[in-house]
Amino acid sequence: MRITFSDAGKRFNREWIFRNFNKDFLPAERYAITGPNGSGKSTLLQVIGGSMDISAGKVTWRTNEVETDPEMVYQFMAIAAPYLETIEEFTATEFLDFHSKFKPFIKDITIPAIIEMIGLKKAADKQIRYYSSGMKQRLKLAQAIFSDVPLLLLDEPCTNLDLAGIELYHHLVNHYGAGKTIIVSSNDSTEYSFCNHIINITDFK
Repeated sequence: MRITFSDAGKRFNREWIFRNFNKDFLPAERYAITGPNGSGKSTLLQVIGGSMDISAGKVTWRTNEVETDPEMVYQFMAIAAPYLETIEEFTATEFLDFHSKFKPFIKDITIPAIIEMIGLKKAADKQIRYYSSGMKQRLKLAQAIFSDVPLLLLDEPCTNLDLAGIELYHHLVNHYGAGKTIIVSSNDSTEYSFCNHIINITDFK
């Protein structure tokens, strides 16, 4: 997916979160959006994902060189973020099965295989409400990274992960993120060390 920002800006009341933003996000490239806490990284990420409108300028999305209606962008993207909750009454198996009805997973990868890869095999049939915060984060990352979509958005992806979880995160991105446009919102270089483009949102205030 290719996403083009032209003189784009987002404002809440009188405060500009970002403005005069011109950028092409190209297919299969990896980008990091950096900046202090509260600087608007998550806001920009939500605009990229089509879930938030801009206040000025223009954003276009193209899939295979065909322009995508902004209301349809969600079909081509997956996101993992701290503010997006899991369904606590579901088990991990039920949660991933439910998700796959809307966005199929990468071909030939089964839900049991995903659960085993993220270290939740023993807890596969336990309700998510009983999971630790780290286990929930592994599940959030899995539903996003394994989705068969061209755009992957990751907002503070290592939140609540221990060292083993961070290593798992990098393994999943490197092995199952190939060919996707990946955009990471973070102020921690550990989370975006694989990105080859860095965008500091404070440059667009």
